[in-house]
Amino acid sequence: MRADLIIVGAGMVGSALALALKDSGLDILLIDGSPLSVKPFEPTAAFEPRVSALSAASQRILLRLGAWPGVLARRSSPYSEMRVWDGSGTGQIHFSASSVHAEVLGHIVENRVVQDALMEPLHDSGIGLMPGARLERLRRSGDDWLLTLVDGRELRAPLVVAADGANSAVRRLAGCATREWDYLHHAIVTSVRCAEPHQRTAWQRFTDDGPLAFLPLERGGEHWCSIVWSVTPAEAERLMALDDAVFCSELGRAFEWRLGEVLGADPRLCIPLRQRHAKRYVEEGLALIGDAAHTIHPLAGQGVNLGFLDAAVLAEVLLHANARGERLADERVLGRFERRRMPHNLAMMAAMEGFERLFQANPLPLRWLRNSGLKWVDGMPEAKALFVRQALGLSGDLPDLARA
Repeated sequence: MRADLIIVGAGMVGSALALALKDSGLDILLIDGSPLSVKPFEPTAAFEPRVSALSAASQRILLRLGAWPGVLARRSSPYSEMRVWDGSGTGQIHFSASSVHAEVLGHIVENRVVQDALMEPLHDSGIGLMPGARLERLRRSGDDWLLTLVDGRELRAPLVVAADGANSAVRRLAGCATREWDYLHHAIVTSVRCAEPHQRTAWQRFTDDGPLAFLPLERGGEHWCSIVWSVTPAEAERLMALDDAVFCSELGRAFEWRLGEVLGADPRLCIPLRQRHAKRYVEEGLALIGDAAHTIHPLAGQGVNLGFLDAAVLAEVLLHANARGERLADERVLGRFERRRMPHNLAMMAAMEGFERLFQANPLPLRWLRNSGLKWVDGMPEAKALFVRQALGLSGDLPDLARA
């Protein structure tokens, strides 16, 4: 089977790219190793453990792709405040959407909800969807890439986009070099019910072991939160072995009971944290987007937002090149995408890395510096407003899909 473009990975980012290109006239094939179906949504069902903090830019992209109504029809949790504090000192900072005349800072949404909301318009888009397509081999064949699937089927296209996640098979089989290192931390993620309402606020405490975030969820009120608890591997193993009651007690203590007792928890997941960045996003006939190109610390939930911007910029580059009659697989064409996205992604990764290292630092001068810095920035409305605009994703080189 031959196509003009094969997107490997039908997750949130790959699906967004496919939808952004649906009116291009290109023969597009979207493949994934998993089933590509929309699950019936039950509003009273337990929360999925993996969630994303969608920025305003991501909301605009999803709206223009026809997926945002599907998100709202299922379940989303807007938040308008953010409170961050140092558990080893007195420094704290408060951010508010009102500081930049916005209604919300973002929305906490289960990844499965976003995925299903994207799949609905995809099924009506005319784009070729191939579920259960696991990649086994990838090689050049003339001007094309030849993809061999585990079941023996062969696919061919001049342009392949890797959107198949942090452990990208495309990136590995194509021999794309990366820079990566282990954070030596694991993230425990789950949903918990708290005694006090979350007040539509994202909460984050920096502990001696790592950051602990309580992200607001809404289901019959404001008492549910998604947690991301970053700890050492040994501590993660200990916490995962606890029964629910003891785990909730330790979690509440680590969070300084900001939302009262933690009354209950859903099943927990434990995810090793690793930073990874491809040295190049493109080569002849190949582009990497989303987690296939970069993974960052989940400190601020920015991973999928970077991925959506990748998809929107790549779609814009390809649409403009197609309109000019250029060869889309040309590395010079794909390089325009890399030049626009790599600096932004690197800057975000550096910022998250800097925060993580600063708050893990034990020397007394650094503890004093971070506490003083938090207090100082908290007293500067202009500086906080700049940070809020960055969190909204509405600054810098925005693609058309993310503009007002």
